[in-house]
Amino acid sequence: MELENNQTGQPFLKEYSYDLGVLDRGYTNRTLYINVGSYKIKEKPVTPLMKDKFIGGKGFGLYYLWQAVTESTKWNDPENEIIISSGPVGGITQYPGSGKSLVVTLSPLTNMPIDSNAGGYFGPFLKFAGFDAIELQGKADKDVIIFIDGNKGTISIEEAHGETSDTHILGGQLTEKYADNEEDRRNIAVISTGSGAEHTNIGLLNFTFYDVRRKGIRLKQAGRGGIGTVFRDKHIKAVVIKFAGVKGNLNHPVDQLTLNKTGIKLHKEIHDLDNAQNRMRKIGTANIIEVMDQYDLLPTHNYKFGAHKDTFKIASDVFISKVTQNSPDGCWHGCSMACAKAADHFELKTGPYKGQKVTIDGPEYENAAGLGSNCGIFDPDAILELNFYCDTYGIDTISYATLTAFVMECYENGILNQERTGGLELNFGNTEASLELLHQMSQGVGFGKIAGLGIRKMKAYLAKEFGADPQFLFDIGMEQKGLEFSEYLPKESLAQQGGYGLTNKGPQHDEAWLIFMDMVNNQIPTFEDKAEALHYYPMFRTWFGLNGLCKLPWNDIAPADNKLTDEPAKIPEHVQNYVDIFNAVTGKAIDKHELIRQSERVYNFQRIFNIRMGFGKRVHDKLPYRAMGPVTVEEYVSRQERYDKQLTELLDYDTTGKSTEEKIKVMRDYRESQYEKLTDAVYKRRGWTMDGVPTVEKLRELEMDLPELLEVVEKNM
Repeated sequence: MELENNQTGQPFLKEYSYDLGVLDRGYTNRTLYINVGSYKIKEKPVTPLMKDKFIGGKGFGLYYLWQAVTESTKWNDPENEIIISSGPVGGITQYPGSGKSLVVTLSPLTNMPIDSNAGGYFGPFLKFAGFDAIELQGKADKDVIIFIDGNKGTISIEEAHGETSDTHILGGQLTEKYADNEEDRRNIAVISTGSGAEHTNIGLLNFTFYDVRRKGIRLKQAGRGGIGTVFRDKHIKAVVIKFAGVKGNLNHPVDQLTLNKTGIKLHKEIHDLDNAQNRMRKIGTANIIEVMDQYDLLPTHNYKFGAHKDTFKIASDVFISKVTQNSPDGCWHGCSMACAKAADHFELKTGPYKGQKVTIDGPEYENAAGLGSNCGIFDPDAILELNFYCDTYGIDTISYATLTAFVMECYENGILNQERTGGLELNFGNTEASLELLHQMSQGVGFGKIAGLGIRKMKAYLAKEFGADPQFLFDIGMEQKGLEFSEYLPKESLAQQGGYGLTNKGPQHDEAWLIFMDMVNNQIPTFEDKAEALHYYPMFRTWFGLNGLCKLPWNDIAPADNKLTDEPAKIPEHVQNYVDIFNAVTGKAIDKHELIRQSERVYNFQRIFNIRMGFGKRVHDKLPYRAMGPVTVEEYVSRQERYDKQLTELLDYDTTGKSTEEKIKVMRDYRESQYEKLTDAVYKRRGWTMDGVPTVEKLRELEMDLPELLEVVEKNM
């Protein structure tokens, strides 16, 4: 029931009470809808169609977003929604990596649905509080805080009262405010962003969890696509949830014994093998920095190069010495991979918090590579400081790093200068200028206001205001579909080019990371082989997002005998683990083939959603050439022996006496044609037309021939 509380003197704009309900087989069978403009709060039933065809997580998010918007809806329209959901497996404590929240909205960068995932406690707490998803719609006329008490069964919309914006302070303040005592702080999870999300298109959402050993909040991010920008545009200051009483059977699974046994098996593998494989418990994803450098895959100077002589200064062992060791750094209960590393007692040197000692979550590989080598910065302390300020300001580290690298190349090519940047000397490697740019972005001032638009809008600005060559900007501007690239250099891996370009949301590696299979191990030599990989891996990884799972325990630890299996790249034992835990929770009887079909349904739905919004066709899958090959003479010369050899062996092209510019053109024609052939093969394998539209036959095969989908498809044939 709804209770008006104005007469009580409470600071509530609206309060709502609900029955706690029963969680069964991974589902609460209802979701929560909140409109922050009208203060409407209601519950919705989870239908059999939702569970059968959309599963949970990002599937539920896409399903609700489709219903909320029209083809003309913009990201900052009130009807745009932010949907947060876990999934039927999310929240179990037996299997590592089971605490993910999946967030879906229309993106300020791409104008399409974007999905992003975050660790922390919010997703599981939301489920245990009684809801499989939360929809946030509308636009408040003042800053509001939403508070869900999952033990009392109450929800309130409250007016914010001058709380700071930046997350490392706000998250702590709200954790303390809503907890009954110190011990109760572990039962609080906060979603918020920061001042940067108010002034840029690349805002992220921070998800907190309380670290009882450090006695403070930790942060995990749903970073991609400007979700935090949408959050602040709706005037939501924070969403806070409280739930006490986490234990191992709250999902009420059908088969608790299988969950326990499967989890114990993986815990043992992590204990026995992690130190020799990837050292996730020592340094997390940053373990691969020097590996990427060794294979010419570390993005350097706006993806021009793949290695640098100074990489040793930011190698994993350097960061191991800076982050706290021997701490159980899991971002959800039961995750023994413990990769959520943190640097404690770090003294900030710049910005509004200069001189303060803080805990910095990270760095992840993406942050070290993006904030570091891609911007020519090889100072580990500078990377940590940039990492901290991106997080607390609510700015996506990947987009920030990639757009800053783009700005730096524009500066070094004379498109930008100190007059145009307001005095910032944005050469590669200028740490001071990079930090100042970030501080400006957080306030929406100076050149930071321009940079905060994102690369796609910056390209238009630079062409219009300064006469920059649009083709050169397209070639070096590492965005696609409006989303900035994540931090891997795909030039020498055609499959990874497809893994970036042939996605639904844009160039984010969480769909398909195929560089080693393709470039290093040569396991997928033909177009058909690559197309098969670009079918299987995006579908398999999509499945994690349907179920509230982290992908890292799948392949960042492998059984000792994995190399002896028929398909070692798939980690078949772990694939079976996921089949087993899904069945154990839900009582269904899927196999590894149905697992892929579950993802195909949602993946094709998302593609059709993009088409409905005016995107999602072949023209939108085109890549900037920097992702495919050498744009400049400098790039070609840096790998001249390799490129000359390729021209000779692959094209029978005689390089003798040819200028570098001539060779670049021949190389470009070849590589662009290879990408087009790959696109044809991938579309064919996915059951799409050569324009990238899912066919009616494919939808029928997947039992996704819903009338509203067929209508969009038939209009675009």
